[in-house]
This record gives sequence, structure tokens and C-alpha cells, in this order.
Amino acid sequence: MNTSGVFGSGFDQLEVGDGFETEFRTICDEDLTAFSDLTWDHHPLHTDPEWAAGSPFGSRIAHGMLLLSYSVGLAPIDPERVVALRGFDRVVFKRPVHIDDQISLRGKIAELKPIDEETGIARLTWTVVNQNEQTVLRANAEIIWRRAAPVPEPVYL
Repeated sequence: MNTSGVFGSGFDQLEVGDGFETEFRTICDEDLTAFSDLTWDHHPLHTDPEWAAGSPFGSRIAHGMLLLSYSVGLAPIDPERVVALRGFDRVVFKRPVHIDDQISLRGKIAELKPIDEETGIARLTWTVVNQNEQTVLRANAEIIWRRAAPVPEPVYL
């Protein structure tokens, strides 16, 4: 896991404006099928090629929540630095994502708020783009960040 840059830093080393960009991930048929089964969201826009062909989108598209979930998976979160994902707000799905489209996550720190001696909250702008550099999802993410990496326990031999 590449955790350099933003996610490789402790909270106190972060600065408003720091950002990151991930590699692309291809959305495939199996992703839509598995997510539909996992969530019980079997809307025909995601599961039925014939029905979706007659929709304004012309073919099956990815669930919005699948895209949001994959964006978290794309983020190179370092478990030594990040305690937890606190939440999202202002989530907006801007464009459909079709099978074989690719997505990438871009984030930028918008606000930093210390909580206590051990943690702080980083608020990030979260943008998912497709292979054509078009925004497909926009949100604000709040992440609870460690102020310093945990000190490993000494090993006695």
C-alpha cells in the first residue's frame, strides 16, 4: 500500500490544501452484480441490460453508493495514521458510470480541527473522476486522524 503524501503524514504535519490523487479502477459487470447482491439493490438500471437500454442512460450504470464505497477503497489510508472514517456529507452524483468506465479519487484537505492530544479531524473535499476527467461524484469526507503514529512496543529477546 502506498501511503506516501497526505496519508503517510500525522495530523500535525497536514496542511489545508494538501491533496492526493489515486490510480484508476475499472468498473466491471461483476462489480454491479456483486454490489446488487450485497445490498439487495436490484434496481433494473443496475441489473437488467434490456431495461437499462431503454433508460436515459442507454445501458446499465453503477450504483452511486458503489462509487462512494470504491472511492474509500481507492484512498491509500494508512491504518497507523487514520483512526476512522467519520462520515460524508454533501454527496452528489454528477454523472453516470457505465461498465468498463474507470474511476479515480482526488482529495484535498479543506479543514483541520484538533480533537485532543491524540487525534484530530481532517475534512477533505472528495472528488471521483472518470477516464475523461469528468467529475462523477463529489462529497466532503471527515476522517479522524492520529496526531502522531503509535509508538511500537519494544521487543525483548
